[in-house]
Amino acid sequence: MKLLRVGPKGAEKPAILHTDGTYRDLSSVVPDIAGDAITPEGLKTIAAANHGTLPVLDKAQRIGPCVGRVGKFICVGLNYADHAAETNMPIPAEPILFMKATSAIIGPNDDVILPKNTLKPDWEVELGIIIGKEARYVDEKDAMDHVAGFCVVNDLSERHFQTERGGQWTKGKSADTFGPIGPWLVTRDEVADPQNLKMGLEVDGHAYQNGSTKTMIFGVQHLVHYISQFMSLQPGDVISTGTPPGVGMGIKPEAIWLKPNQTMHVWIEGLGDQTQRTRAYSA
Repeated sequence: MKLLRVGPKGAEKPAILHTDGTYRDLSSVVPDIAGDAITPEGLKTIAAANHGTLPVLDKAQRIGPCVGRVGKFICVGLNYADHAAETNMPIPAEPILFMKATSAIIGPNDDVILPKNTLKPDWEVELGIIIGKEARYVDEKDAMDHVAGFCVVNDLSERHFQTERGGQWTKGKSADTFGPIGPWLVTRDEVADPQNLKMGLEVDGHAYQNGSTKTMIFGVQHLVHYISQFMSLQPGDVISTGTPPGVGMGIKPEAIWLKPNQTMHVWIEGLGDQTQRTRAYSA
């Protein structure tokens, strides 16, 4: 299933992409694509509904973040061997974890607001894991049982804040609008191999990232297992799993940074596309 949330910010309706290409309103089936609705039992309830009889939603409406009420937005740094190489960083022995503020989350096609005093805003296409079942000290072989599905994430970064302002990476990752997710939560059964997905990102039509989840250092199963050793994972938590090469900071001979009034196109095979327009901050 491809699940989504449609409507104005804060008033999104749960929906499913029907086989006929329409968006069908799931409001009579579940209150939101969040919490209990994305547990194994909740997904069974959605799957069992007669989707063809549900109301059709206007596809011109805004698409919101593909999951609501995200409790934790956990990111994995330097998780692609080829990306680590472009940034002249060693391949990590264990996953590098940091948190992204949930207030950064927006819909897949919402505008990205470059923060006040920005100097080095950057892009990162990433595979997102959406948790559907509580995970605590999970064995790697059982990790996929805790995954509801997958989505596209653009893990936007302000590199000056991230690397030149001291402390941890979180403040360079958490600006409002720096976490587009969606358009869909694609359920686990529709993704045959999350370690073999093509992915890419363009800015103003120029392809900067063109990679594959094949080059992930730590795969989906290991990440869910690993993170669950340090914190419990709850339905609706999002894990952003790292980015392939082609980010702005890695471009030679000189890095390229986002500017206002640019358009990003972000995609992952089978998980959909995002399009964001950048805007300057204004009070």
